[in-house]
Amino acid sequence: MADNEIWLDTLITATPQEGRELAMKMARKTIAAIQRDPEVRKKLRDDYAEDTAQLISSANVVALEFQTVAKANNYWK
Repeated sequence: MADNEIWLDTLITATPQEGRELAMKMARKTIAAIQRDPEVRKKLRDDYAEDTAQLISSANVVALEFQTVAKANNYWK
């Protein structure tokens, strides 16, 4: 990800489904920002692909991002 790339211009989404998809993208972008080498990220997938604790931890990150998006969207009320 380029340092000057703007990929998040709004947290507003039309539906909760779009909000969840945005939350997942936010989580992926965070990982890409932390571990910038795509080959290393690819290699590490084998380490967590069958690790229940790491998968649950990843789901928690997405859930936190979704909370942010949902609040920004007034919970789609």
